[in-house]
Amino acid sequence: MKAMDANQLRQAFVGYFVERGHRYLPSAPLVSTDPTVMFTVAGMVPLKPYYLGEQVPPHPRLASVQRCVRVRGKHDDIDVVGTDTRHLTFFEMLGNFSLGDYFKAEAITMAWELLTEVLGLDGDRLWVTVHENDAEAAGIWVDKVGLPPERVQAMGDEDNWWAMGEVGPCGTDSEIFFDKGDDHGAGGGPAAGSDERYVELWNLVFMQYNRAPDGTLSELPDKNIDTGAGLERMLPILTGAESVFDTDVLRPIVAAAEAATGCRYGSGGRTDVGLRILADHARAMVFLVSDGVTPANEARGYVLRRIIRRALRWGAQLGATGALGPRLAEAVVATMAPAYPELTTNASTIAAVVAAEEERFGRTLRAGQGLLGDELAAAAGGRLAGPVAFRLHDTYGFPIELTAEIAAEAGVEVDRAGFEAAMADQRARAREAAGRGGPATDTTAYRQVLEAHGPTTFTGYDEASSTATVLAVLEAPSTATNGEGSGVEIVLDRSPFYAEAGGQVGDTGTIATPTGAAQVTDTTYGLPGLVIHHARLTEGTIAPGQGATAAIDAGRREAIRRNHTGTHLLHWALRAVLGPHVKQQGSLVAPDRLRFDFAHHGALSPAELEAVEDRVNAAVLADEAVGVTETSWDEAQAMGAIAFFGEKYGERVRVVSAGPESIELCGGTHVGALGMIGPFHILSEASIGSGTRRLEALTGTAALDHVRHQEHLLAEAAGVLQTTPAGLPAALERLTAGAAATREELKALRSAALGVEAGSLAGAATDGAVVARRDGLGPDQLKELALATRDRAGIRAVVLAGSPDHKRVSLVAAVAPGTGLVAAELLAEAARLVGGGGGKGPELAMAGGRDPARIDEALGLVRTKLGLT
Repeated sequence: MKAMDANQLRQAFVGYFVERGHRYLPSAPLVSTDPTVMFTVAGMVPLKPYYLGEQVPPHPRLASVQRCVRVRGKHDDIDVVGTDTRHLTFFEMLGNFSLGDYFKAEAITMAWELLTEVLGLDGDRLWVTVHENDAEAAGIWVDKVGLPPERVQAMGDEDNWWAMGEVGPCGTDSEIFFDKGDDHGAGGGPAAGSDERYVELWNLVFMQYNRAPDGTLSELPDKNIDTGAGLERMLPILTGAESVFDTDVLRPIVAAAEAATGCRYGSGGRTDVGLRILADHARAMVFLVSDGVTPANEARGYVLRRIIRRALRWGAQLGATGALGPRLAEAVVATMAPAYPELTTNASTIAAVVAAEEERFGRTLRAGQGLLGDELAAAAGGRLAGPVAFRLHDTYGFPIELTAEIAAEAGVEVDRAGFEAAMADQRARAREAAGRGGPATDTTAYRQVLEAHGPTTFTGYDEASSTATVLAVLEAPSTATNGEGSGVEIVLDRSPFYAEAGGQVGDTGTIATPTGAAQVTDTTYGLPGLVIHHARLTEGTIAPGQGATAAIDAGRREAIRRNHTGTHLLHWALRAVLGPHVKQQGSLVAPDRLRFDFAHHGALSPAELEAVEDRVNAAVLADEAVGVTETSWDEAQAMGAIAFFGEKYGERVRVVSAGPESIELCGGTHVGALGMIGPFHILSEASIGSGTRRLEALTGTAALDHVRHQEHLLAEAAGVLQTTPAGLPAALERLTAGAAATREELKALRSAALGVEAGSLAGAATDGAVVARRDGLGPDQLKELALATRDRAGIRAVVLAGSPDHKRVSLVAAVAPGTGLVAAELLAEAARLVGGGGGKGPELAMAGGRDPARIDEALGLVRTKLGLT
C-alpha cells in the first residue's frame, strides 16, 4: 500500500475519477436543504435533486469529497463515538456518482482499480458483500475482477440494500472491506467476523428502483451509481496507524485534548474514550458553527449544543480547566484548514460561539446543582424520579451521568428507566420538529425573570380576562411580522392564556396597558412555570411594571375546550372498543380539529371506527358533567386516572372526569358538560409508524360544517350526473361501465392504427431493415410499434427512436431470430450519443436519453451499423 496523508488521499481519489470523465463537485454545506434531513449525512444528499429528476445534473459523471455530520445511523452514533475507534459524528465521504451513465460493472471495476493500483491495497486482503438477490454483482466481482468466490459474501436487506427514504430511489449495494488480520478479531469475512477486523471501506450503491408508498418497486428510467468511501476509514490502513485517531486528521486534535486535560492517549479505559470524544466532537462543532449553526434548544442547534456539552462534560471529567472549547477549536482549525480554508476565515466566530456556549453551560450546571440538591433532600425512598432527572437534563443541561454520580454520593438512586423513557419522548419530538426550522430561543433571560418573580399564575380555568402586571418585555427571536408591528415576548405575573402543553395549543388574544396594546399570536412555556406571550405590538408601547388587561380569544378557546374534552372521550372509547392495550402516544388539540396518536397493532375496520364514534356521541348526548379534582398522585392512581402523553406532573395533580368512564390526569382546559362538545366526527385513521395509529376528528360547529360540505359535494356530483344523491352509486356504475367499453374501443383502434403504421414502415424497409424516427410516442408504444413492424415478412431489424415530450429520448431495437443481429448492440452507441444508456436484450432492447437534438444523428449511427449508408 502507498502511505498517504489525508490531503494526498483526497487528491488521489478525485484525480482518478476526473481522469475517467467525472466532474469534481466541491463539498456542499453541512446544513442540508433537503427537508427530510437536518444535516448532510452522506455524499449523495446534495445530489438528491438530480436522482429525483428535479434538477438537471451538471454532468452524468460526478465525484466529490463531502463533509458530513451524522449523529444517528444504524446505531445511535453520538453515544457510540469514543467507545470504539470507528464511529465519528463528523467525517469526510469520498464518492463517485453516475446519473444514467455507467452501472455495476464500471463502478465495481473502477473501485477495485483505485483501491489496488492507485492506493496500493493488497487485493488478497479485500472482501466484498453483495445483496443475496444480486447475482449480477457477485458475478462481476468473480468473473471480471477475479476475486475468489469465497471472498464474495451474500447478505440481506439490512446490510446490502440502500434506500433514499421510505419512498423513492433505492437498490442493492456492494460493500468493500479490508481485513486487518488475525490480531484484530475473528475471521470468516465481514458476514461472520469481527467488526474491528473487517473494516468497511466503500459502499457501492446500484440505484435502479423506485419504491412507491405501498412498497412496490419499479425500474427507474435511468440506472444510477452512488458510492461512498470513508476517508477516515481508509487513512489508518494507508498509513499503518492503529486507528483514525492516530492519523493526521485527528491526532493533532487528540494532542490538544491531552494538553488541556493532562491525560495521555493510550492509557486505556475512560481516558481514551474521553480523549476520542473530545477530538471527534471538536471537529463536529467547529464545522457546524463554520456552516452557520448556533447552539439552541431544538433542531440543528440542539444537536450542536449536545455535541459541545458532551465534549465539555468529558473534558471536565478528565481534569480540564479553563476555556476548553476554544482550545479544541483552535486545534481543529489548524489541522483541517489546509483542506477547508474557510475555517481560517471563520476562526474568530467559531471561537466566540464555542466560548459563549461553554460559559452558558457553566451557568446551567451551577443552577442545576442547586435544584438537584433540593430534589435529593426531598427524594422519597432514596430514589430520584426519572422525570426529575430529565428536567435537570432538559431544562438546565445537567448531564444524567453527573446527576447519577452526585445522587450516589448522597445515597440516592436515580430512576434511569424513567429518565430514558422521557428522553425517548423528547427525541421523538425533536425529530418531528426538525423539519420546522424555526428559530430557537436562549433561555438565560427567561431564567432571570423566573428567579426574580417566580412562576406565572394561570387564571384561565376560571377567567377569560384577567388583570395583571407586566414583568418583562423581551425581543422576539424573529421580528418578522409582515409589517404589522414589532415582535415581542411578554411575561405577566398572572395570565388567563394557556401555554401550549399536553397537546393543547397555546391561546391567542390581546394584552393592553395604559400606553399600548399587543396581539398575542401564541403562548408557550419559556421555562417550566414561566408563561411567554408571543405577540406583536399593535399600538404604542408596553413596559415592565405596568398594569395590564390580558384577554383570550374566547371563541377560539371554546373550540379548543370542545376538542380537548373530545380527545378524552376518544381515548376512553378506543380502549372500550379495541381493548386496554390502547395507550396514548401523542395528541394535538387545536381550535379546528383534534388529533390523537395511540398504540395499536393494526388499522381500524369501518365497523370499529363507527363503534368508537357512536360511543363518543352517546356520551355527548348523555350530557354528564365534566369534573375537575386536584389531589395527590397516589390518590389519582387509586381513582384509576390515566396519564396523558407528554404531560409533566408534580405531587399535586389535576384529575379530569369526562363523564363516569373517562378519568385522565390533565392540566388542559375543558367544557363544563359533555353536551357542550356537540357532534363528534372522525375524519381519518392511518398508521404513522410501527404499532402506532393516528386519528383526526372534529367536534361542534366544525363537525357540522364538514357534514354540510360533504352534502354539498354529493349534491353537486349528483347534478353533474343528472341524478339524486341516492342515485349516485347506480349512476357511477353506469359511467364506469361506459368508460371501460370506451377504453376497449380505443385499444382496438390503436392496434389497428399501429398495424397500419407498421405496414407503412415495413414497406419502406431497406434490405430488410427499418430505421426511423417517431416522436410523440411513449416507450411502451414505441416498443409495440417496433415489434409489430419486425413481425412483418422480410424484416430482419427495426430501430425506432423519438422524443415523447421534447425533453427525453426513447430508443427501441427489435431483431428477428436467426439473423445474427443483437438488439442491444444496435442501440449501444446511439444511446450514448443522446446522453443515456440501457438496453441489454438480444432480440429486443430499449434505452433512454436526455438529448432529443441528437436523435437523427443517433439513428445515422444505427444505419451505418446495419450497412444502410
